Amino acid sequence: MRAILATSIAVTCTAALALPLALPAGATTAAPVTAPAATSARAVPAGIPGSTRSLPLRPLHTSDRSAAAGAQGLSARGVAPFSLVGVVWDDPAAELQGDVQVRTRPVGSTGWSGWQDVQAHDDDAPDPRSAERRGGSVRGSTAPLWVGASDAVELRVVPERERDRDGGARTAVRRALPAGMRLELVDPGQDTPQVRAARTGEQPSGAGRPKPPRNTGTVGSALDALLGVFRLPALGKPAGPGDDYDDEPTPRPTATSRPTTPRSHVGPRPAIVTRAGWGADERLRERQFAYTRSVRAAFVHHSATGNNYTCRQAPSVLRGIYRFHVKSSGWRDMGYNFLIDKCGIVYEGRAGGVSKPVMGAHTRGFNQNSMGIAVLGTFENANPSAASVSAVAKLTAWKLGLYGVDPRAVTTLVSGGGNRFPKGTRAKLHAISGHRDGFNTKCPGDRLYRKLGTARHSAARLQGR
Repeated sequence: MRAILATSIAVTCTAALALPLALPAGATTAAPVTAPAATSARAVPAGIPGSTRSLPLRPLHTSDRSAAAGAQGLSARGVAPFSLVGVVWDDPAAELQGDVQVRTRPVGSTGWSGWQDVQAHDDDAPDPRSAERRGGSVRGSTAPLWVGASDAVELRVVPERERDRDGGARTAVRRALPAGMRLELVDPGQDTPQVRAARTGEQPSGAGRPKPPRNTGTVGSALDALLGVFRLPALGKPAGPGDDYDDEPTPRPTATSRPTTPRSHVGPRPAIVTRAGWGADERLRERQFAYTRSVRAAFVHHSATGNNYTCRQAPSVLRGIYRFHVKSSGWRDMGYNFLIDKCGIVYEGRAGGVSKPVMGAHTRGFNQNSMGIAVLGTFENANPSAASVSAVAKLTAWKLGLYGVDPRAVTTLVSGGGNRFPKGTRAKLHAISGHRDGFNTKCPGDRLYRKLGTARHSAARLQGR
């Protein structure tokens, strides 16, 4: 019987992987990027790798306002297709104090987009004294911006004016921009049939809700791994550490790192699209994982990548962010532990096991004993979808519940160093906090931040409190 099952799984996997990759009309495949050998047979889905192109900025000499002293950028030019942009520079401790704007030309069009703002400060980062930061590869960076499939770009970076002690503007002097600035153009690659099969929900309205995959034992586990979707535990059964459906190595458990699984107060485990499900190229990240002792808080972010994406495009947005964090910013992996799109679909972020206390790079100074959740979009002036806020509640009800945390509670975290809490400060924070609660930043945007109280109470109800 086992032989028959194994043969069936092998045939099914081979057939699925052999499906042709259908491209949208007018689209072209990106040239594969050179990378080290894959770490496993499932590490790199065929056709997805994508690419990153880095263009050094130059002083601007134009007739518009970007000709201000010290301004840098790039003149309008055609380039290989890309979908996400960002700016990086050499020193991760240097701040870009200025305005960053970009405009692009959609593939197949002769017209240009309007100028779009790129968030100059990317406050998601490894802790200052962490091993990830000490590795020497980390660079300063803006937040990435999703612009959609484009084949031409123009960029301008205008430094802020310095201000005197009385608050007046000095018209003749502007702040110096960081050294070594480069524009990063990211092509996230094309979805494979496996990614399209794993994707759930395709309309911003939330139509096409995901259906829980069937729990069919060994065969179901193999198929779920192929399609990149986590199986759900049996109805009413709290998920425990043994219910991890990813296949990453499990760290040796200790009394301080093992999730707590009380009989109650663990919310139902939500459906989670795995890294394989959104097409992560596992050759890009570091092979090893870093873990913290526990998960005592969840920091909610917006990705600041803009709201001009569809749920169908969400896996591509994730691949773009992942590539920007690793190849451009120099991090060991994607910074967030989880991401949520506007349809409320939850995605696995940093590798290492979704139920485990994986150390991310999401809230500088508070990456220890916490997790980072990014809602795809920008929410300073736009409201997050009800589905995404509900997904935050469901995810935190489950994950915080594994570690015995009430989502309405206030917890204490020790700062690793940041611009709001100096290193060593014992900060009291909500178990579900906004990024701005731990770091001086506008993230997760005013509109999403106002929804966190709702998420706390909803998560507590899901835990049965």
